[in-house]
Amino acid sequence: MRDLVREALGWVGYLERSDVLLQLLTFVAAVLLMRRLLRPRIESMGLRRRWNNLLLAIAGPGLTLAFSLLLPTHRHAHGLLQFLAALWLGWNLLQLLELLLRHWLPQERVHQLFSRLLRPLYLLVATLALINKLDSISDLAVIPVGQLFGTSIELGKVFGSLLVIYLLLLGSGPPAAAMAWLAHRFLGISEGSRKALELILRYSVVGIGIMAIAFHVGFNATALLAIAGGLSVGLGFGVKEVFSNFVSGLWLLFEGSVRPGEVLMIDGDPCEVRKLGLRATLLWRDRDNAELLIPNQVFFTEAATTYTASDRMRRSQVSVGAAYHHDPSAVIALLEATALSVPRVLKQPAPKGLLLSYGDSAINYALRFWIANPMDNVGICSEVNQAIWTAFKQHGIEIPFPQQVQHIAASPGDQPDANLRR
Repeated sequence: MRDLVREALGWVGYLERSDVLLQLLTFVAAVLLMRRLLRPRIESMGLRRRWNNLLLAIAGPGLTLAFSLLLPTHRHAHGLLQFLAALWLGWNLLQLLELLLRHWLPQERVHQLFSRLLRPLYLLVATLALINKLDSISDLAVIPVGQLFGTSIELGKVFGSLLVIYLLLLGSGPPAAAMAWLAHRFLGISEGSRKALELILRYSVVGIGIMAIAFHVGFNATALLAIAGGLSVGLGFGVKEVFSNFVSGLWLLFEGSVRPGEVLMIDGDPCEVRKLGLRATLLWRDRDNAELLIPNQVFFTEAATTYTASDRMRRSQVSVGAAYHHDPSAVIALLEATALSVPRVLKQPAPKGLLLSYGDSAINYALRFWIANPMDNVGICSEVNQAIWTAFKQHGIEIPFPQQVQHIAASPGDQPDANLRR
């Protein structure tokens, strides 16, 4: 570790050189000129979008490269400035590639590809290239950073192991998904089993890769057993909830009781299952466009109502009152006809009007109808209520409201005395 600190201090000494500081200041000036002067002028030229993006991508690096060509005339070094211009150009071209792929692939997939893989890899390569200009990568790789279970760990092995694990976490997804799809296609397994098999294959590959990396770093079987024992103790105390959610997620995937696309009632609100992960389930609530993360083990300990176990149809209901002088059979027939006039109410099964009770001020009716999507229940009920109001107004059916009449009664003390009147 001391050798690494010594090397880092050497980099600071390199950055304090006048030629290096001049190149860094020149690069900062080019960035400011690009943002304050060149970008507004290019955007005001009215070019097509593709040409505008291309010109914005090359303008800044081109300006930096032009500055670097002026430095040698004054006997100054310019290698670092050209290197920074190349990195800037590469980053801009990467953004252009992202814009191009958005026209051919789903935006979510493109965002995941660039945010999780391409941009981190580019920054990693750029950092290694910059370190290589300041020092030797091969010399840094053999610097020991410590010992673990009697094994000396070098910086290069640690960095390479972390990089391989990161690539395994990202790169194991598509092959695992392909194998699970083949099993779903040719073996006839269910959709939930396919998703579970995909996750099991993916994390099996990651686990085998981590063990291979541990042997590559220099860990022996005794060290691996000690690590496994520590993890088992951690599962029993510190992270048992995480492990419980992990097992619950796999069980839910295999069982298929909670699947993406289903609608569950959570705290009285319909929520659609968006993603079933190994730790938690992601649900979407329509009324406020909120996303809920529910731990998987909650579905094993608490009851949940689903409206899409077999299909997405759901029966809904609205209540209304009508005055006593209206014929109940006529009111029920009007309610059923009104429900059929609402576009999003299903014609089959047919709506059903019911007389529920005799209230103090009105006869209470209920209108039950079926809808295709449970997430639209609130909006459809609003449409049905508005249609009922219009239909009752057109047919002269009164919706009474409770009224209270107060009479002021005189007390016996307020009456005049008969003897006094005489």
